[in-house]
Amino acid sequence: MYKTCIFDFYGTLCDIRTDETKPELWEKLSLFYGFQGAGYTPEELKNAYFQIVSELETQFREIRIEQVFKELFIRKGVTADDALAIHTGQFFRILSIEHLKLYDGASEMLDRLRASGRKVYLLSNAQRIFTEFEMKYLGIWFSFDDIFISSDHNCKKPDTEFYNKLIEKHNIDRETAIMIGNDGTCDIRGGKSAGLSTMYIRTDISPDELLPDADHLLMNPDMAMVADILL
Repeated sequence: MYKTCIFDFYGTLCDIRTDETKPELWEKLSLFYGFQGAGYTPEELKNAYFQIVSELETQFREIRIEQVFKELFIRKGVTADDALAIHTGQFFRILSIEHLKLYDGASEMLDRLRASGRKVYLLSNAQRIFTEFEMKYLGIWFSFDDIFISSDHNCKKPDTEFYNKLIEKHNIDRETAIMIGNDGTCDIRGGKSAGLSTMYIRTDISPDELLPDADHLLMNPDMAMVADILL
């Protein structure tokens, strides 16, 4: 019996589609920067954004995306505090979102697990300034016993370090814990490396990959079936 259920978020519980390349995003964001005294053309801003992200990212280290938006102000000689950098990042995120909703039955499934006495955690490769607010908007923020977001920890799945931080904080018994996710590398390979059982859920935004060697395989986000397996 699984006593601890660790979930991925995007593509596992939440269906999201974003487009960070559309011209209208960069047009509006350059206008926002201009209002703060940081003059960019849309194309200049887009190129600078992706350049900074590329410079900060490493394979298993996670950046804090608000640092990128702050650096974009600095490059134009504008002093930006953390609040302005975060608000800029959230404006960027809102402009990029084309679709955001929970998979049908996801909230009810989590409620069933917690009502049964299972411990339910979130372990997500994500940015807090985006994910916390999206989860609150979707009404799911308080559905977990704890939430681990990679931007808070300077590491991300499939790095075992990220798994171990959650496991060690809550003294989780690996033999009765399961990782549930839609990514064969980050969630399934990473979960197995951390000594966990695994459940793979194929969704429309899963990576294009061969089916992973998970303990449980679901070919669609059937949340009632997820609950039945975990219970």
